[in-house]
Amino acid sequence: MPRKRATIREVAQATGLSPAAVSYALRGLQVSEETMERVRAAAAELGYEADPIARALASGRTGMIGLLCGSLEDLWQQSLAVGISRGLREKDRYALILDAVGDPARERAFAQRLRDQRVDGLIVQPIDPAAAFWAELCESLPVVAIGDSIAGTAGEVVFDNRRGVTMALEHLRDLGHRRLAVLTSTRASTPDRPADVHVTAEADRLGLDIEVVTAPHGLAGATSAARDVLAGRRPTAVFCFADSIAYGVYAAAQELGLSVPGDVSVMGYDDHPMSGLLSPGLTTVDWDIDGIVRAAVRLISAATDGGTRRRRVVQAPTLRERGSVARLS
Repeated sequence: MPRKRATIREVAQATGLSPAAVSYALRGLQVSEETMERVRAAAAELGYEADPIARALASGRTGMIGLLCGSLEDLWQQSLAVGISRGLREKDRYALILDAVGDPARERAFAQRLRDQRVDGLIVQPIDPAAAFWAELCESLPVVAIGDSIAGTAGEVVFDNRRGVTMALEHLRDLGHRRLAVLTSTRASTPDRPADVHVTAEADRLGLDIEVVTAPHGLAGATSAARDVLAGRRPTAVFCFADSIAYGVYAAAQELGLSVPGDVSVMGYDDHPMSGLLSPGLTTVDWDIDGIVRAAVRLISAATDGGTRRRRVVQAPTLRERGSVARLS
């Protein structure tokens, strides 16, 4: 038979204290250090664990933070989710992870569902940062945005996409590339994402001929989109707004008998660890994922602890040159 869960009254009887005093001691409140240690030792001996439902009712907190990912087919977002989940655990919080699979409608439904499930806060890498529902959502719980800014959030860790896009395009231009394909996961229903808006304007400024093509993060879908690009009027270089999409370009090039970078150069945008293991290694843009994780966890922890000051962290990009971009004569 499974052992019955020890109760707070049993801990109180073992220590000679009231249940209320035991509760305070277990939370480190209003008692001496000696009493706190004595109560915790008794609780450990009895196998007492606080009932999470009762604790949530008493404190008004669940200890759960919603983590809404744009698409977990993106390997970089997978790494981000792992890092944030571990970071929250160190803060005695837990991540409830949901995947919007690149769908703005699903993003909205999941964000509202997390709110209704009484998570203490929400971390999101938004697909549609300009959507109207975010304003109402941000009034009902603390939200921290990663990547693109959302109005009304408790905090945000935004990418300096203007600098990142300019850095990537200038690198390709300086190596002689003028005709580019840009592969992005952004759908036609969300055309106003900052990076996608800026890439068109910056290409015009630099005198580059670009074709913007939608490609999913998954390898099969990215490979299919890249195959169509490379089999037509082939660009000299393909700039991908995710390293996961760039992997599809490598796969499509191999299928078509093309070499990277001999026949086509490829550039990514988030420096996933796998990118350095490719042959040739993928030239990409590094956004310091460890720094993003630390900042997001710090901001959501402060907001759920009652902090009212809105904080904004801007991540600067770094170019990671490897072997996937050739210099054209």
